[in-house]
Amino acid sequence: MSSSNVDWKPRVGMKFDNIDVAYQFWLTYSVHAGFGVRKRYANKNKDDTISSCRFVCSKEGVRKIDKRDVFVNIHRAETRTDCKARISLVCKNGNFVIHEFVEDHNHPLQLPETTHMLASHRKITEVQAYEIDLADDSGLRQKSTFQLMSTHAGNRANLGFTRLDVKNYLSARRQRSMMYGDVGCLSQYFQRQLLENPSFFHAYQMDIEEQITNVFWCDANMVLDYGYFGDVVSLDTTYCTNHVNRPLTIESFKWLFDTFLQAHNHKKPKTVFTDQDQAMARALAKVMPETHHGLCTWHLLQNEIKHLGNLMKGGSYLLRDFKKCMYDIDVEADFETAWTNLINQYDVHENNWIKSVYAIKKKWAACYMKEAFTLGMRSTQLSESLNAHFKSGMKPNVDIIQFFKHFERVVEEKRSNELSYEYESSHKLARLRYELSPILIQMRYVYTHVVFELFQNEFKLFLALSILERNESHSLCEYVITMVNHEGFWRVSFDRASTSITCSCRKFETFGILCSHVLKVFEANDVKVIPEKYILRRWTREARCGIVHDFRGKEVEGDPKLSRTRKFRQVVSKFIRVAAEASPCEEHLKIVDNYVDVMCKKIKECRLQVIDNEINENPTFVSNNVMQPTGFKKRPNLKRHMHKRPKSFIEKKKAPSRRKKAQDKLGESHMLDEVSCSAPPTYEPPQTQKDQFSFTTLLIAPLDETNVPTLY
Repeated sequence: MSSSNVDWKPRVGMKFDNIDVAYQFWLTYSVHAGFGVRKRYANKNKDDTISSCRFVCSKEGVRKIDKRDVFVNIHRAETRTDCKARISLVCKNGNFVIHEFVEDHNHPLQLPETTHMLASHRKITEVQAYEIDLADDSGLRQKSTFQLMSTHAGNRANLGFTRLDVKNYLSARRQRSMMYGDVGCLSQYFQRQLLENPSFFHAYQMDIEEQITNVFWCDANMVLDYGYFGDVVSLDTTYCTNHVNRPLTIESFKWLFDTFLQAHNHKKPKTVFTDQDQAMARALAKVMPETHHGLCTWHLLQNEIKHLGNLMKGGSYLLRDFKKCMYDIDVEADFETAWTNLINQYDVHENNWIKSVYAIKKKWAACYMKEAFTLGMRSTQLSESLNAHFKSGMKPNVDIIQFFKHFERVVEEKRSNELSYEYESSHKLARLRYELSPILIQMRYVYTHVVFELFQNEFKLFLALSILERNESHSLCEYVITMVNHEGFWRVSFDRASTSITCSCRKFETFGILCSHVLKVFEANDVKVIPEKYILRRWTREARCGIVHDFRGKEVEGDPKLSRTRKFRQVVSKFIRVAAEASPCEEHLKIVDNYVDVMCKKIKECRLQVIDNEINENPTFVSNNVMQPTGFKKRPNLKRHMHKRPKSFIEKKKAPSRRKKAQDKLGESHMLDEVSCSAPPTYEPPQTQKDQFSFTTLLIAPLDETNVPTLY
């Protein structure tokens, strides 16, 4: 060792105040020398104080012989070399004194560039752990988290830990958070949501074995969204369908629809778009018979390619003709003619899929969908676009807590995008294509930007329209509208007395904005302002105005903490300003300090009084909000492909085969003097012990803040 290393090199006779200081000195020495360290032993007195101890090199000793090595193909690399480098300390007069120091090692020492990789020199500090937790909760991958922290520290050597340490830390953290199991964590999550907002709704369905099979939940903002915009619902069940053999049956969908209506105060949507799932269609017809059921056109085209792909080869136009029947034909008679021509041209009279699709034509053909309120939707692509966002949170290795964190991030991102559009709509004015039009000026301040652009497109089209026929009377007027370079016509009826108007295209009835044909008739009758009844509130800037009630009939408040948060910011700014003004003077600081103590004392007294009042008035807090299991589901008899742990050679050798067990049982039955008995086909559940834990009891029990564990 050089002379510059004297300060951190151990010497016999060196004294330390306590054992921790001594070990820290040994650790610092090992960093400079290039080896890892361990605590070998510590001897204690009768009063449990340490009398002597020894710190050694991490390569001290040898690995014990493992009897299982015979059955191991890949062995772990050897790290022990029986190194003798060590220091021994003994307690004298309250101090720890080095009485032995062995400096020499029997192995190569680490380079300064690799010393930080030794296990004894790696540690995640409390601040670093908080940063890792924050990055994980934000959705950053472990690799990105480590790279960000290493960049912040200057390089990886300055961090004090490796990527493996980050992985192990997060794994241990997740194991601690899952100590109550999936069901316990699910219950805790729902209880926390109920405490934050009483309008939170959740329900679950259990099977006869007390296993949760289906779960439904929605927060207060979701209830508000459905209350304002719940006319058309898109339901997608094709993502992760039937994985791990869990089929979605009619009973499952019935439970889902019943629970959905219960959560939203039994408000039913006007139209629901789904795929061609027969179980879902039957359940929807039973629970919501008055709701129109529309089929996703994208799924329908995919099924056509699947069943009729052999007829689409060699320049066939089958797919084009099918799309024409689906999208372009508005008259039912024309649809029947085009469908007949399609069947004859491609000779698919006996095709079962063609027959089944034609039987449900009212769910997908444009001429029949004119009778439904669809808002322009024809597929479930809107809901399926969320699949990419939820994909990383639906993997088998993701636990329930990680899923909820990922779910909340996705929902927060969608709501943030909505707020961005809300800001743009209130901060900026939409561009007028025709600045002198009274109707456009009116709707410019009513519609949102996106809907106003759609309305301007209709206004632009009306300039290409002409009135072919007029049948005008004192009150009721009928018009036949045509378009330049376009075949076909539209019939518009207008009541001058009530300003009621209808068009054969039914755009307002299906989409919610007036069509160009109606605007043409308004222009012919000198109507310069859109009547209020033809302005659908969901397309306006005031769409979120109004009161929505939850499943208990109470008004839903989206964020009850929002007002408190604003007040908190105001109070914090006042305290900061007072502290800044009082800081130059010591006397002023004492005044502020004294008043803060008085305020803290009064706040504590008020909180204790509030807690006492709540205990006396409502001892079972939130008990009314705890949902009971809504029905039991029978488990279908399916062969489950369970992935069991592979058994070792010894376990296979010791475990008897099923055939041998059966033979042993058969031998025992012959030894019972051939006495046979039969039991009635009834089932008596086993007696439940008093100390036996039940997840059903956990889920049904009222919330008690004193015994609800916190998830970290």
